Amino acid sequence: MKTQYSETLPPHWQPVAAIFAALGDETRQRILLLFDEGEELSIKDIAARFDRGRTTVVHHLAMLEKADILHCRRAGKHALYSVRPGIILDALEKLRLYIEEEHPAAYREYRRNAS
Repeated sequence: MKTQYSETLPPHWQPVAAIFAALGDETRQRILLLFDEGEELSIKDIAARFDRGRTTVVHHLAMLEKADILHCRRAGKHALYSVRPGIILDALEKLRLYIEEEHPAAYREYRRNAS
């Protein structure tokens, strides 16, 4: 058993944890899936797709922005959001490396079966 992380995550893993925590909510996943490649959406655009109030949508957007999954650009009175796919891919790559390094037999089996 590795006990060094039982109290706190290592600094390099904290952004990964934030991404997975943010994506652990179905509403936030659905918000993420709304975006086409390179598209910017306003709060109004996003809120119109949900049966929740604007305040709830803003809360979910803030969680995604805090995890760096979404980028917010101000355009006058409007906040325009876009997806930062590189951040998500980086988190997935760190997770893949963890599995490859710490569970090599399972990783090799996965790679064999994926081929």
